[in-house]
Amino acid sequence: MSCNYAEGLSPYENKGKLGLAEKFDNAGVVEQKVDQLAHWIQNSKHIVLHTGAGISTSAGIPDFRGPRGVWTLEKKGLKPEINVSWDDAKPTPTHMAIAKLVELDIVKFVITQNIDGLHLRSGVPRRNLAELHGNMFVDQCDKCKKMIVRDSPAPTVGQKITGSDCPAYKDNGRKCRGKLRDFVLDWEDNLPDDDLTISDTHAMKADLSIVMGSTLQIVPAGNMPLYAKKYQENGKVVICNLQPTKHTGKADLNIHTYVDDVMRKLFDKLGLSIPEYSPGQDPVKQVAQGELPECGYIDWTQCSQLAKVLKKEGDDIHDQYLKVRREEKKRKSFEDPSSSNHKTKLVKLKEPKIFPKKESTSVLSKPADNDSISILTNKSVKPELKKEEVPDSKQFVAYEVIDIDSDGDDNDDKDIEIQHCNGAKNASNVSHDLNLNSPKSDASSDIEIITEEVVNEDTHDVLKNGAQNDDYHLEELKHDDVSSTNGVQVLSVSDNATKDSNIENNSEKEGQIIDDLNEGDNEENGVDSEIENVDASESGSDVELIQEVQPVSVT
Repeated sequence: MSCNYAEGLSPYENKGKLGLAEKFDNAGVVEQKVDQLAHWIQNSKHIVLHTGAGISTSAGIPDFRGPRGVWTLEKKGLKPEINVSWDDAKPTPTHMAIAKLVELDIVKFVITQNIDGLHLRSGVPRRNLAELHGNMFVDQCDKCKKMIVRDSPAPTVGQKITGSDCPAYKDNGRKCRGKLRDFVLDWEDNLPDDDLTISDTHAMKADLSIVMGSTLQIVPAGNMPLYAKKYQENGKVVICNLQPTKHTGKADLNIHTYVDDVMRKLFDKLGLSIPEYSPGQDPVKQVAQGELPECGYIDWTQCSQLAKVLKKEGDDIHDQYLKVRREEKKRKSFEDPSSSNHKTKLVKLKEPKIFPKKESTSVLSKPADNDSISILTNKSVKPELKKEEVPDSKQFVAYEVIDIDSDGDDNDDKDIEIQHCNGAKNASNVSHDLNLNSPKSDASSDIEIITEEVVNEDTHDVLKNGAQNDDYHLEELKHDDVSSTNGVQVLSVSDNATKDSNIENNSEKEGQIIDDLNEGDNEENGVDSEIENVDASESGSDVELIQEVQPVSVT
């Protein structure tokens, strides 16, 4: 029977882990675990049962991945010794206990991977049951999609035509004329939509998920029991299986014994009795005996309207879950920035952009005698970029980047803050000093411009803004009324004015000294390098600007 079903499926290599060793808890441990299970059942509001082939082995139907399972033996070239026909198999005590729990509204829903139809035959109502992998005793119409209970197992698997016509009628009273197909899924077949939708929502609502007789290796059914822990604050998972399962480590309770024994002990503790199987109440037997309703068939179609209602409810649960997750991540990020989820990175600054300046016609230069400053015209000078090796004592400029997203997503630019690291100065802040009082040698300058150094980590090049350069660029110079000048006035000019200015020797404009190095960097960081009204008397010397191009003595 199971062998015939397995042989009817398409070839498929990856059947999961096969033949894992079974484990049995001793009687005392089983008693304690069932006590705990009974306590949780009595205090739960929404219980969902997930069943697999292991609950049908006592009916004579072999499982698939156990030590004597169909696929375990198939790998060795063998077949199971026990193989009861689908017709002769009867619901087990576990099937009948589950039907009773559903009848008493203790269990809200049952999700099964079994295709043996024993939940149908035990009396579980359709609205409380999802058969994700199909049912041997049900056909489905390829037109109206109604599901019709059969009186015998389907002769085919893989949703093939069974040879019967659909007995249903349309709303207008005309016969459907569709063809019936078996409702047994093959590998890679799509799961029934309504069953899957209803299963998802009930699994999300469950505060207690109980797994019986499954290793949970087939998805999505194998992952649904964990929805209780994902979507419910105090949700619990209990697994009753002899073999280890995919989620053994995540379960709150693992019971290793026969599921029939678990159910008997559980019903004793709950004060209930397991009903006996009654062929008269078996829908399959009723069809075989012709005990049909007025329509002429037993309808096993899942309620589409119920699926729509539960779909919306499931979406709301999932949206609420995502909202709580986002708020929790945000709270943790701001509340505990030093937690393990908080990441700090060092990033290097971009190299300053150098925009070469157009040739100028005026230059402020120092004669060799170190005693005067002269103004030379008609001399073209371009700014220079000097590269020097970085001394070991230089401090690198770095930033601390804090990723406040606790999920560890390094690509999330929206959650990044930039802070100064270790008190390092901003590489954009540039300071200038004018030194006119100290006599220098011929190789030095009376004016020294000091700027902040920006270090490139890759090349270790120090870029200096004209430091130790004897030639200083003067864009325009005032020629008239210079006898009353007591100092040198240096003004900053905006980048746009610098780029668009026309070089003219206009005697009516004030003199301006422009530092054009790092214009691009200053523009990017909004930094103005400005020195205003430096009194030459403070440095012990007077500088006089003369209209004629002559050396001027510094007194």
